[in-house]
Amino acid sequence: MSESTRINCLFCPTHVDHTTVFFCSIIIIINLLVEFQYFYAVKKCANYALLPHQDALLERMGCTYSVYRKKKTNFPEVVVFVPSTRIPVQSDLQRVLKGVIPRDLADKLTSLRNQIVLVAEDTGGSAIAELRRALNEYLSLLIGLTKKEYGLEGLIDFRWKHLEDGKQDSSVANTWFEVLSAVHLMAMLTLSEADSMMIPKDSSGSGFRVVSSDSKREAIDLLLKASGYLDFCLRDILTRIPPEISSTEHPIVKYIQTKSRNTFPHDLQEGVLEAIAIQTLGQGTEIQLGLAVECQKATLSVKRRLACEQLIYFSQAYHCLLGCDINQGSGRKHLRFIKWKFLEAKAAAYYYHGLILDKGNEPNSSIGAVSCFLAAEELLAESKKASLSFCLAAPVTRVPPLWGAMKFLHQKIPEVASRKSQMYGYLWEQEKGLQSLPDLPDFQLSLRPDDYELPEIDPAWDSRNWESLGQPLKEHLIDSDENPTD
Repeated sequence: MSESTRINCLFCPTHVDHTTVFFCSIIIIINLLVEFQYFYAVKKCANYALLPHQDALLERMGCTYSVYRKKKTNFPEVVVFVPSTRIPVQSDLQRVLKGVIPRDLADKLTSLRNQIVLVAEDTGGSAIAELRRALNEYLSLLIGLTKKEYGLEGLIDFRWKHLEDGKQDSSVANTWFEVLSAVHLMAMLTLSEADSMMIPKDSSGSGFRVVSSDSKREAIDLLLKASGYLDFCLRDILTRIPPEISSTEHPIVKYIQTKSRNTFPHDLQEGVLEAIAIQTLGQGTEIQLGLAVECQKATLSVKRRLACEQLIYFSQAYHCLLGCDINQGSGRKHLRFIKWKFLEAKAAAYYYHGLILDKGNEPNSSIGAVSCFLAAEELLAESKKASLSFCLAAPVTRVPPLWGAMKFLHQKIPEVASRKSQMYGYLWEQEKGLQSLPDLPDFQLSLRPDDYELPEIDPAWDSRNWESLGQPLKEHLIDSDENPTD
């Protein structure tokens, strides 16, 4: 082989011919592709948590490492589910309200509404205290627009969007809709705050979540507060919005909404609001059960009652959501969350019910206890599948570590079910055709939503402050009706 047909290969210290270089290059490229595909598969299953050997692999792949670091996606953990966070779309209310209400009042309304938008977008909704203060101030001004004597209820077209993707989901010319959206946002912020209380900032990496008892109790208080906001939305606000605006079920109403500017968001459906309000109480009970499991003085009867109450809450929430259109937004993920928590609660209820039956003196108590333990074990396995299904539903979230009662029950239920079925298996086999699964006891629900009332109307709406307009508001509106402009 002549010297002219040889080249200096970058991958080998010796001189080789063109054919050898070509095949070496192909082999190296294939190896890199295989390694990259392996890395991608491992990353997808591990929620993009880098392992040491994967870090080394990325370093060998050169520039891919830096590209990956820039595009790394963070999947959040979820303890308290927040269905959707909606924020206002920035708008100029002064133009619509010019000459209708005092200028300083219109300026303040616009300023506070736009402040809510800017703070929410800049912080991703994490500045909860600042947003709550601005929302309270905004509501005290907004209430004035709902007064019938002013005739302003349908004057402004209020637009809202999702914080996560920035997509507008509603545009409704009704002031009570704006009040509903503002109180709903306060509820979602409170749920987010409760979620942050249950997720420690410094993870131990042990696969278990360690949260202080004080944080858990504070989270329960926040959940009751959020449920109070939502209950007020259902009881005192949604009922004030005309059915032709708020309904999303009747086909004629849907047609009217598509032909008009009134597009009512699916997140504010009556069934969705009711489901969130009830499931929030269920999650409060779930935290209470975890505290009871950690408390040595808590009796089996107390733990069973809490598990049964949690089951009732999530059962009610599930039925509320079934009648809603869940194909919009996070509806599917919301339903999967409730199903997951329902299965966990039912497994816990049967486990504690089985322990109480096992202590009984009746002839069939041991057989009933074994039936409960085996049912709990089966429900626990189903809950694990439901948890994974929830995490994979869009938007994707990280599989949470075990916490609360489930951290204890994931170990105890299989262990007790195996031991008791071995002890009483022969009796259970003889009676399983005749013995049905024992019924769970029914309990009165303990948790109730906190009371909430709208803030007092801002003093700026006092009639003495309207002299600068030059004529009373009613006269201005009458003049506008008699002399319409093109």
